[in-house]
Amino acid sequence: MSGGDGEPARRKRRWRFYRTPAGHEPVADFLDSLSAEDAAQIVAAMREVAQVGLVAARHVRNEMYEVRATGRNQTYRILFATEGRARHILLALEGFSKKTQRTPPHLIDLAEQRLTDWRLRGTNH
Repeated sequence: MSGGDGEPARRKRRWRFYRTPAGHEPVADFLDSLSAEDAAQIVAAMREVAQVGLVAARHVRNEMYEVRATGRNQTYRILFATEGRARHILLALEGFSKKTQRTPPHLIDLAEQRLTDWRLRGTNH
């Protein structure tokens, strides 16, 4: 049986937001800053990735993927990585509005730094 992304069926995928050492959740803060309509579009795109797997996302670099959503007047991205032994955790690392064709490298770098930080501090945060 396949999990929808070419891999065997595994535990149900679920989203977690990266939390800084100070307790801030940058992606949650980003979503809260948007209109309810735009935030709902992003959440729907995130839900699709959780349901069907990485085929609903775009590979960006190394372990980094992005969820794409179109809001009322802008396009949005959430950078994330898979975590857990069964890769069932979708760790949201950075959210931004897309203004250029390419994902800005400094935002990918920031997401990778957050992933490293999350792993160094362990998964109980």
